[in-house]
Amino acid sequence: MCGITGIASLIQTNANLKAKVEQSLACLAKRGPDHQGLYQCDNVILGHRRLSIIDTSASGNQPFTDSSGRYTIVFNGEFFNYKSHRKYLLNNGIKLHSNSDTEVLLQLFIHSGIECLQKVNGFFAFAIYDSKEKTLTIARDRIGIKPLYYFSDETMFCFSSEMKALVELGIPRNLDRTSLVNYLQLNYIPGPYSIFQDVQKLKPGHYIQLNLNQNHNPVAEQPYYRISTTLDPTYAGNYTKASNKLRELLMASAEKRMISDVPLGAFLSGGVDSSVIVSLASQFTNKLQTFSIGYKDEPLFDETQFAELVAKKYNTEHTVFSLSNDDIFNNLSTVLEYTDEPFADSSALAVNILSMHTSKQVKVSLSGDGGDELFAGYNKHRAEWMIRNRPVYNFGISALSSLLKPVKGSRNSKAGNFIRQIHRYTAASRLQNADRYWRLCAFIDEVEVDHLIDFQYDEREYFRRKRDKLMPFGSGKSINDFLLMDVNMVLQDDMLVKVDMNSMCHSLEVRVPFLDHELVDFAFSLPDHFKINSKGQKMILKDAFRHELPAEIFDRPKHGFEVPLLKWFQGDLKTTIENEWLNKDFLEHQGLFNLDEITNIKSKLYSSDPGDTVARMWGLIVFQYWWKKYMD
Repeated sequence: MCGITGIASLIQTNANLKAKVEQSLACLAKRGPDHQGLYQCDNVILGHRRLSIIDTSASGNQPFTDSSGRYTIVFNGEFFNYKSHRKYLLNNGIKLHSNSDTEVLLQLFIHSGIECLQKVNGFFAFAIYDSKEKTLTIARDRIGIKPLYYFSDETMFCFSSEMKALVELGIPRNLDRTSLVNYLQLNYIPGPYSIFQDVQKLKPGHYIQLNLNQNHNPVAEQPYYRISTTLDPTYAGNYTKASNKLRELLMASAEKRMISDVPLGAFLSGGVDSSVIVSLASQFTNKLQTFSIGYKDEPLFDETQFAELVAKKYNTEHTVFSLSNDDIFNNLSTVLEYTDEPFADSSALAVNILSMHTSKQVKVSLSGDGGDELFAGYNKHRAEWMIRNRPVYNFGISALSSLLKPVKGSRNSKAGNFIRQIHRYTAASRLQNADRYWRLCAFIDEVEVDHLIDFQYDEREYFRRKRDKLMPFGSGKSINDFLLMDVNMVLQDDMLVKVDMNSMCHSLEVRVPFLDHELVDFAFSLPDHFKINSKGQKMILKDAFRHELPAEIFDRPKHGFEVPLLKWFQGDLKTTIENEWLNKDFLEHQGLFNLDEITNIKSKLYSSDPGDTVARMWGLIVFQYWWKKYMD
């Protein structure tokens, strides 16, 4: 796991290129604290920061150049099945000079070209330069676990693992207003777009090949993978057979992800997904280290007792980090400072502090991310199933929503959250499939965004992007279509970004067994009623592991951790909100937001009935912090 960066000048060699790449590398120090390397040839410079995981010797350092001197790679990620390909290369007379997966990947590229991507099981972003043909190839893993940003104009092409490192390469910082509108709705920016105009996120399962000999060098992303959604008749008609296959694939995925030359552990939340991963990983090591966080001040969200049941069953070396609200608050500046593109999923605060503590004991941790998206684990999935299958219930909920219309509801109490969900369910049930999906993902709708902003944006471009993002939804006839959208948007642009950013902030590699591409394809080859039906959610996953885990793990209410933002906004952060982030003079100078609406949000936030303004305020704070750092 590492950080990569690079630049290819499309004009005369620029003497300042090396200094820019060195500055870019400095921004990636936390992603790779173990070694820094630089390669320069022609008008191309590649940089690498290393977090040593496999072959920790100096022979695994990067940039890595083959023995001919022609090909050079910078690689971020892991190539889990590299040993079988290493054996193949050696049997075919190819000399290898390290035990690293990086060298194996480079040799596969040399001998197979871009087809090498079909052979790699792992998660990655990489760049390879061919100094003879003067071609630069960049690629990203199938699911989008590892990030890769890039910028291109008539003078240069550059890329990096993080936006902050790309900024150091001298890209123009022009605000993408359509992306800002998306952010205000979702609290994150859906790819392939970013907060800056002309900066793209390379799509998962895509690559780019540039020929630097050409005067006109259009940047065109090419796909090498798409999730298969065709039902497999071998398993679609046989639930028991499908359950056994799911166990087999998850077992194989977990085993691949245990490969490491440094200490490895696993996150253990006490939920089904992380518990499944721990049950599997424990079979491949004598004493697995597991890590949980508990919440001293929020007992409703503390699930450590369930995590401890699993830890005891599998005899793991278990550590619980028991946090107070003050502990989380004191880590707030760390998260805001490391965030280099507006991202306001508040659970990032908990992930960051979990990663900080975990990284003090191991360099690699497994996680259960992806299970909810593949097997229908979220509350919105239950809402979608009810909308499709219980019309009488829909009528009753709509009637209740009408009665409760004067009460807006909020996340700040059980009763308030129930009312909020009633209104949200009713509004969503009146929409068509694709629009309903988008609304269930958003905190506010387009009308509310228009009230909040005070700038013009291209509405046609906004709806084009929305349409393109929703295109995988297809007909929407199956809940599998809904889950596919979750993988292509919520998972890729929110969940995986959150984990990558906050784990890398503390030099911790996180591996996700649920997102092995063979397992992902299998999950989408199953009918949706294997996953969600009248009996419950994630049914096939639970049934496949029901005898492996304590009974208490199953069939209990699902709830995430709610960061106590409201308490902070009304207390410790109120002065900063008023005097700095949402100061009237600053807002007028900025020229982006409607001052009257900001005043309304603040007034409601500080009142005894804040409603659902907390998420909106957190999104504004994160954006303003980012603006002051990168745009002011």
